[in-house]
Amino acid sequence: MTDLLYWLDLFGIIVFALSGALMAGRYQLDPFGVVVLAAVTAIGGGTIRDVILNAPVFWVEQTYYLWTISITALLTIVFIRKPKRIPKRFLLIADAFGLALFAVLGTEKALSFGASIPAAVVLGTITGVAGGMIRDVLCNVIPMILRQEIYATAAMVGGGTYALLYWLGWDNQISIVVSVMGCLVLRLAAIYWKVSLPAFQIVESEEK
Repeated sequence: MTDLLYWLDLFGIIVFALSGALMAGRYQLDPFGVVVLAAVTAIGGGTIRDVILNAPVFWVEQTYYLWTISITALLTIVFIRKPKRIPKRFLLIADAFGLALFAVLGTEKALSFGASIPAAVVLGTITGVAGGMIRDVLCNVIPMILRQEIYATAAMVGGGTYALLYWLGWDNQISIVVSVMGCLVLRLAAIYWKVSLPAFQIVESEEK
């Protein structure tokens, strides 16, 4: 793993762990609950990806991921006293950074294990969205991936961009940076301007 991949991956773990810890604070979980929610948010998607790829689960082989998650969760408890006062948009922004990083890095890892380009994009999307989905389900919130918000779409754009640049033979680090920025800009724009996909709705006619 290059230095760029290492630091991007670590940063993604931190921001997703922060996202999970902030969500735990909003629902007044105890410290153990904060660590658990931070962990499932940070490593849930990558775990599913590795199991599907039949690859060694990354945090089992490299336990510094668990230490990073635990430290992030505990620092959040210490320094953020009143999570309910934190604007919801801050949680969404932290989640957006994690989404962009993991969607692209998940696609990169899937391609490195020989997955086809469509499968790699799907696995990258799973890497980006599954952790947040588990977090939301545990907090009894409808996951963002199932709502109108541009969330999974942004992850697919990031992963698809990386796969395209990989196919075109671009430099790997440049491809990662461009793809992460594309996903991040799309997600942040959707948050800022409240852009969403149209909802599917069935209107039942009144029985006569």
